[in-house]
Amino acid sequence: MADFVKGLFGGAKPSVGGAVPSADSDFADFADAPSPTPASLSSTLSAPPAYQTFGAKIDISDRPFTKWYNVHERVTWSDFKTEGFVIPFLLLTIFIHFWGVRSNRRRANAWIRSHVNALENEFTHVGFGKKINPATVSPDVAMSAGDNINPEILREKSKDVFLSYATGRQNVACVDVKLSLLKRYNPFSLISELGLGFFFESMAGTGEKAEITITPFDGKEAQYFRVREGEEKRFKDTSYDGFIFAIVNKDAMRKVREERYDVSLTTTKDHAKLPPWVSVMSESAEVTEMLLTQELANAIKECGDDLESLIVTDLPVDAPRTLDELVPKKRVVLTLKLNSGTNTTSLFSYFLRMPDQLVTSAHFRPEVMRRIRQTREEEAKKVRKIVEAEGAEDRKLLSDKAKKEQRDRKLKGMSADEQKRFLEREREKDMRKRGGRQTMRA
Repeated sequence: MADFVKGLFGGAKPSVGGAVPSADSDFADFADAPSPTPASLSSTLSAPPAYQTFGAKIDISDRPFTKWYNVHERVTWSDFKTEGFVIPFLLLTIFIHFWGVRSNRRRANAWIRSHVNALENEFTHVGFGKKINPATVSPDVAMSAGDNINPEILREKSKDVFLSYATGRQNVACVDVKLSLLKRYNPFSLISELGLGFFFESMAGTGEKAEITITPFDGKEAQYFRVREGEEKRFKDTSYDGFIFAIVNKDAMRKVREERYDVSLTTTKDHAKLPPWVSVMSESAEVTEMLLTQELANAIKECGDDLESLIVTDLPVDAPRTLDELVPKKRVVLTLKLNSGTNTTSLFSYFLRMPDQLVTSAHFRPEVMRRIRQTREEEAKKVRKIVEAEGAEDRKLLSDKAKKEQRDRKLKGMSADEQKRFLEREREKDMRKRGGRQTMRA
């Protein structure tokens, strides 16, 4: 302590040469440690090299066989339970998809092969491409065979919808063929559709069917091809009176009435010429007697339960919402259950010749057509009322919008006090209106 005080106040300093400072007690252990020396490089070079187990120059026999390589010791079959369920399920789904696609193609080809002769006998051009000469090509190319579809005759729109086309006949503009099949390629959709159809009648599927639509000329040849001046007289009159006539399978009658607006305007009756499982839906008894020939009745009996409907119409399928949709558009539609058998060929052939019968005989007495036109005029009045009601509603919305914009402009040009008085007058006016309504109700 005395030395410390002397140092502060400039006391005598110890001599430098005679005294040796003592080491710090905290680093006493390192005071006598020797200085580090660098390691000898010769000892490092003389050490043996490390043993390598991997690399391009190492043979596979020199690599250690450890447990890391033993896959059978690290995993068991229980580790692949999920894959054991997923992989077979995926393989089964893929197999069903390809099987369903090929099955639908075979069914469509079988139907077109059994009915293509009737089309070729009645029309000069069948299919979408150039006309094929069967004498110069093989039969498999001339028409669809197996699951190989000839796009010239049958076109695959989707995996469950196939189309065909024919034209080149007197009184007929064209024929459209649509084949609708089950979605065999998609088991999930097929099971859900069949399941819902089993429990809910409104959600039942349409099944497999062939829908053939004939579009007659009806005196409008100029809309389908070019007619030179002075050549109109070459074409005979192909027009006929518009009406609705149908022969419907009783099992499908409810669905046809619900889905088709035109058929819903007819009356249903049984006929002595027809078997008991079909009914006639017509606008007039005279129309029925003209169209229902004995040949047609025999063809329907031969067709059996494969017939779903035969419809002659000039009105749209869906309920019209505008007057333009009520413009007559004449068509003849045949719907068959998809069957490759030959029991439907006679009805199909008769169906293709029906436009000739319509052009020749479908000209009725004025009294008959007066009743038919009266039905169409009533439907036109209903549509006109709907259009006028929609127009009145639109006009009311526009008027309310204009009044609101005028009110907003008035409020913007007013001061705060004027706006307050304006809103109070509006509130009083609304209260008086409500009070008057309550008085009227009482």
